[in-house]
Amino acid sequence: MADYELVAHTPKIAEVRDHYIAPLSTMTLLVIIFATVLVASCTFGQFGISFTTLLHSIVLKLTGNCDQIAHAVDTVIFKIRLPRIAVASIIGGAMALAGASYQGTFKNPMVSPDILGASAGAGFGAAIAILFSFNMFFIQVSAFALSLIAVSLTLLVSRIIAKGSTAIIAMILTGMIVTSLFSALISIIKYVADPESKLPEITFWLMGGLGSANAGDVLFLLPAITLGAVPLLLVSWRMNILSLGDDEAESLGIDIMRLRLLVIACSTLLTASCVSICGLVGWVGLIIPHISRLIVGPDFHKLLPVSILVGAIFLVIVDDVARCLFSVEIPLGIITSIIGAPFFMYMLIKGKKGWI
Repeated sequence: MADYELVAHTPKIAEVRDHYIAPLSTMTLLVIIFATVLVASCTFGQFGISFTTLLHSIVLKLTGNCDQIAHAVDTVIFKIRLPRIAVASIIGGAMALAGASYQGTFKNPMVSPDILGASAGAGFGAAIAILFSFNMFFIQVSAFALSLIAVSLTLLVSRIIAKGSTAIIAMILTGMIVTSLFSALISIIKYVADPESKLPEITFWLMGGLGSANAGDVLFLLPAITLGAVPLLLVSWRMNILSLGDDEAESLGIDIMRLRLLVIACSTLLTASCVSICGLVGWVGLIIPHISRLIVGPDFHKLLPVSILVGAIFLVIVDDVARCLFSVEIPLGIITSIIGAPFFMYMLIKGKKGWI
C-alpha cells in the first residue's frame, strides 16, 4: 500500500520539482552570476581597481568613513562605474523583458522591441534635441516622448486599417511604415546638422552607448521601468494562455484586445525609457529571450524573470567590453550587432521550432 501511494504521488512530486525547484535553482544561479559580473565590472577599466580596494572602499562608504577613501578611487567607483553598471543592468533587463513580451504577444520569434517604431521615434527625438543644443536631460526627455508618440501613431493607424480589431499583421506593417518615416526624418536632421559638431554627436548617439550614464539616469529609469515591468510580470500567466490562440484564449475568458494593448503599452514604456538613455542599442530584446527560452523553456511565468537577469548580465558584460577593449570607447550598438547577428543566423540555420 505504501509503495502504491508513493507511485501515485510521484507525478505530483515531479510537477512540484519542475515548476518550483528547478526554476528556483536556475534563478539562484543567475543571481550569483549577476552579482559576480557586477563586482568584476567595478574593477575593470582604464583605471584598474583591485577587488580588495573595491571591498574596502564599499565598507568605508557604508560605515560613513568616506574621507578615508582616496579621491580618485571614490570618483571612479561611486560616481562613474557603479551608476554606469546600474544603468546597464536596468536597461539590459528591461529590453530583454520587453522583447520577450513582444514576441509572446505577436507570437513571432522575429519580433524585437522596436517593431512598432519606438527606437526610430526615440532617435528622431534625440536628433532634434541635439540639433537645437539641448542638454542631456532634455535629449532624454525628447527621445522618450517621441518614442511614445511613434508607437501611439502605429497603434492608431493600425486600428484604423484593421477597422477596430487588433490584427497583428496590421500592427507590424504599420510599425514598419512608421519606422521608415521616422528614419527618414532622422536623415533630414542629419543632413541639415552642422557637420563639424552636431552631426558627429547625433551619429554617436544613434550608435548607442553609456558613456554619459550617471546616478540621475538611474532615478530617471526606475519609475518608468517599474511601471512597465510590474504589470508584465503580473500577467505572465495570461500571456501563456494568449499563445494558445485567440479563439482558445477568449473561450477561457481572456480579453485579447485589452491584454495585447496592456503588453504593448508596458513594453513600449520599457523600450522608450531605455532608448532615451542609451541610444539605439539593438539585438538585446531579440536574442536574449531566445537564450532564456533555451534555459527555462517557453513558460512566460519563468521566461520573463530569467530574461531580465540574462539581459542584465549580457549588457553589463557588453558594456565592459565597450569601455575596456580599446583606449577609446566603442558604441554599444556595434558590439551588440556583432554578437547578435551571428547568433540569430545560427538560430535560423538551426531551424529551431516550438519556440512558444
